[in-house]
Amino acid sequence: MPKKRMTGTVMSNHMEKTIVVQVERVFQDPLSKKMLKKHKKFKAHDEDNQCMIGDVVEIVESRPLSRDKRFILSKILKTNVLSDEVITEEETPDLIIERGEQE
Repeated sequence: MPKKRMTGTVMSNHMEKTIVVQVERVFQDPLSKKMLKKHKKFKAHDEDNQCMIGDVVEIVESRPLSRDKRFILSKILKTNVLSDEVITEEETPDLIIERGEQE
């Protein structure tokens, strides 16, 4: 039996060697004929901790690795550009008002 392959977005990478991937599927409702979106989250094994939040990845079904983990990271399809950028003080607007200076 072939292993399932799914594509989704990394929602969390806070755990050690584990990522949470949200997979979205689109289908047509049989009664109303509207297109609907369903989301499901899967925990996947990331051996090198290389994924960042917002990356688009492909995961592959595997043997159970823990109570919740049943998938392994296959490859990173697209990296999130915003997660690598660091905002400097010059780029941020002056929205912070210090205490005591109420205008």
